[in-house]
Amino acid sequence: MKKFLLMMVAITSLLAPTLASAANSPSEKSTLTEIKERGTLRVGLSTFVPWAMRDKQGELIGFEVDVARRLAKDAGLKVEFIPTAWDGIIPALLAGKFDVIIGGMSITPERNMSVLFTTPYAHSGVQLAANRDIAGGKTTLDDFNNRSVTLAVRRGAFTVQTAKKYFPKAQLRQFDDDAQAFQEVLNGNAQAVLASSPKPEQMTIQYGNKLYLPFTERLSRGSEAFAIRHGEFDLLNFFNNWILLRNEDGWLKERHDFWFTTLDWQDQVAEGQ
Repeated sequence: MKKFLLMMVAITSLLAPTLASAANSPSEKSTLTEIKERGTLRVGLSTFVPWAMRDKQGELIGFEVDVARRLAKDAGLKVEFIPTAWDGIIPALLAGKFDVIIGGMSITPERNMSVLFTTPYAHSGVQLAANRDIAGGKTTLDDFNNRSVTLAVRRGAFTVQTAKKYFPKAQLRQFDDDAQAFQEVLNGNAQAVLASSPKPEQMTIQYGNKLYLPFTERLSRGSEAFAIRHGEFDLLNFFNNWILLRNEDGWLKERHDFWFTTLDWQDQVAEGQ
């Protein structure tokens, strides 16, 4: 037994320098460190009104754009926007194409399996806008939950899940962006469109002679958050604290109200969005 203990002490003595070296060796750079060294925050987003869109000069504007720019400014960083198709935005994040998704992404358990979400920085919901001529004055959920009804939605969005939940019998027609989905209804090729508020409300104001809101209540309520890769807890801490501060000083609410409760920005937007 004594010989065994002496042998263990000897082995421990031999390994001690190696263990100490491993403990003191620098770990792999975190994403937050890389962002600071790069001096630029790379933001992935998809264009849909009023979250992010193009103005008449081709520049990005919208709520998400304001959020990302203010975030970068507060951190002393530049911002680079990387527009990405919605159905490929999470794979692009995981592939390292950008550092964070700031794009009106609602928190869902399924998405949370792939990405890490911050605390919510905005809340929206899903609403339905219908074509006055071909919807035939439908006003109830049952009216639209019919095989004869075609609903337009944006591919890969939370609205697809909402449509399947409330209208499982209806035919779904999916598009790359909200603009195409609404155009399908305006053209009379679908009875209604589902989209995140305030798009349905704003479109019914703009096209009051063609569209109407069948329901007074939203079909669902969403909590939007930034999305980052799993394991990036220092970056999560940074984003969460920034959201906390901008909620406390009212800046997020002021920007959200501007883009979601007014149409003061409408003249800036390029056509077809």
